[in-house]
Amino acid sequence: MTEKDYNAKQRENKVMEKQKNVEKIDGAEMKKEEKKEAKAEENKNGKKERKIIPKVKRDESVVNGISLPISTKDSVAICKFIKRKSIDKAISDLEEVEKLKKAIPMTGEIPHRKGKGMMSGRYMTKPVGFFIQMLKSLKANANMNNMEEPIITEAVPNRASRPYGRFGRIKRKRTHIHIKAVEKNKIKKKHKEKK
Repeated sequence: MTEKDYNAKQRENKVMEKQKNVEKIDGAEMKKEEKKEAKAEENKNGKKERKIIPKVKRDESVVNGISLPISTKDSVAICKFIKRKSIDKAISDLEEVEKLKKAIPMTGEIPHRKGKGMMSGRYMTKPVGFFIQMLKSLKANANMNNMEEPIITEAVPNRASRPYGRFGRIKRKRTHIHIKAVEKNKIKKKHKEKK
């Protein structure tokens, strides 16, 4: 045993300090209860009117994908494919691409595919998954902004910084994607103003 256990005065001092702390805590709890009661009485007597701030209706909603592990070339083709479509239509088309029912038109030395008005194309499943996820997020943003009939006006892929693979042998693919949707009636107004 240590000397502390034998010293009776130290033991008494510790016990007294603990009692003081307990009393402080009890006092604090009582004060909290009193405050709650006072607030309840104020609410009953004089109900405070809450200020309702009107929501600002936005014309556009935006979603950004940063450093997604997909090819920039594939992203360009998908962005062209979904531009000027409604969000729901774009999502349904991309889901068909994922099921290998529809091909995304591409340019370059790529073999031709079945489909109306298509010369060459690909069934890209990995990047399409990222795009579907982003479009669902864009749809949620549009709902929060109370947008009716949102249409994709901008779909811009950009090259991101390319990290090295293991041992610095491989350079990985990375792409930033920016998608913007605007209400259908706002697009028409903008075109009329330009003319």
